[in-house]
Amino acid sequence: MEVPNQQLGSIADRGSFEPERDDLASRDPLAYPGYRASLESARRLPGSDEAVVAGRAQVGGHDVELALFNFAFMGGSMGEVAGERLARAMERAAQRQVPFVLRTATGGARMQEGMRSLIQMPKVVVSRMALARAGRPFIASLGHPTTGGVLASLAALSDLTVAEQDATIGFAGPRVAQGATGRSLPAGSHTASFAYDNGMVDAVVPAEEAADWIAGALDCLAVDDPEPAPSPPAEADPDRRPDPWAALQEARAQKPSSPAMLDRWCALNGDRAGGRGEGVTSVIGRIWGRRLLLLDTGGAPIQPSGLRKATRCVDLATRLGLPIVTLVDTPGADPSAGSEAQGVAWLIAQLIEKMLSAAVPILSIVTGEGGSGGALAFATADTLVAYETSVFSVIRPEGAAEILWKDTARAPDAARALKITAHDLHDLGIADQVVAGGPALDSLRRVVTYHLDRLEDDADPSPRRRHRWRNTW
Repeated sequence: MEVPNQQLGSIADRGSFEPERDDLASRDPLAYPGYRASLESARRLPGSDEAVVAGRAQVGGHDVELALFNFAFMGGSMGEVAGERLARAMERAAQRQVPFVLRTATGGARMQEGMRSLIQMPKVVVSRMALARAGRPFIASLGHPTTGGVLASLAALSDLTVAEQDATIGFAGPRVAQGATGRSLPAGSHTASFAYDNGMVDAVVPAEEAADWIAGALDCLAVDDPEPAPSPPAEADPDRRPDPWAALQEARAQKPSSPAMLDRWCALNGDRAGGRGEGVTSVIGRIWGRRLLLLDTGGAPIQPSGLRKATRCVDLATRLGLPIVTLVDTPGADPSAGSEAQGVAWLIAQLIEKMLSAAVPILSIVTGEGGSGGALAFATADTLVAYETSVFSVIRPEGAAEILWKDTARAPDAARALKITAHDLHDLGIADQVVAGGPALDSLRRVVTYHLDRLEDDADPSPRRRHRWRNTW
């Protein structure tokens, strides 16, 4: 089958797409008036026998299973054949141990097939679950339009998602939404930018750049090709200890740009629940040929959406077998009324549970100020390393001074009493290593590579991690 260029777009490398041959044909389960004639008319379009075509391909030189929606075929609607082809494509990806790439352009379920169409939603989710069990990545490019049952089943479950710039995206299309609510939609609603601003997709690019974005993500997710490990990081002198208050000021001043330490990276945006993930930077990247998922708390208070985003990313890393690296530098979770309304304490607890359960290595590095439970949620790791210029405290010294003495001017006294330095963290049996100096990018690269190489031998380190944190007496 020759697939038209407008359907294939620029996703697959030129000449690499091999559509899977099958004998599937749409039925008429409802005896819907005029449906058979509509199908015959749609099949006369060049290269189209259904709304979905799938098969082997390469993207950026990477072998993948590729599935493409054709909006010209009955609005790209998902009927029984389209659903079966999507399911089979994911199952082939799992069997071949390659990523699955999806490009959507669809109005949703095919009305003319009624409930036989709608039940394709759980069908494709079953196969998506098989893909996840196989640990294979799923990357989606949301084209114009992407709405309805396709978005609310398969497309919304992708590991990484890019939206094409001019795409309409939403559970219901704009006209349906306005008709159902009886109200005009706000400006910009149901657009790719709206989806990005509300944390539903990882990037928005022009349609012609979607393939490059996918290829870059596949580069980050490719199997490890490790270069020789660097020399171990230099340990701090335990006899040279900073004043806790001075250390706190230095910790608050240093803000390394974490993605800059990676050789290549792909940013993850959003918590998939309406928020961008404020207070947490998350990327999939590589250092010296090694894959990892990086969570950087970045110095600001962590918002509820940041905690939800981190939980999403831990799930993603576990699914794809990526080691997790966290950089701890935050005064803690935002304690505002808005955060309380979103259950910030519940979200901290859920992230701690996810960190303890993740069946991948976790390395945590305290690079700046670690504050209370919001920071600890990111530090519940197999190995905890602290820079000698960093601090970690049960509460901010200013808050302790206010509680204990009703005098924030005594915050330096509280800092000293609370023993907040990296050396104190090591003395208390919490940190595994204190690294000399501050978190310069070259030093961070060495710390990450050195410790991940020592963690990677354990297929599932989570039992040992739970034992560690259970036995902190």
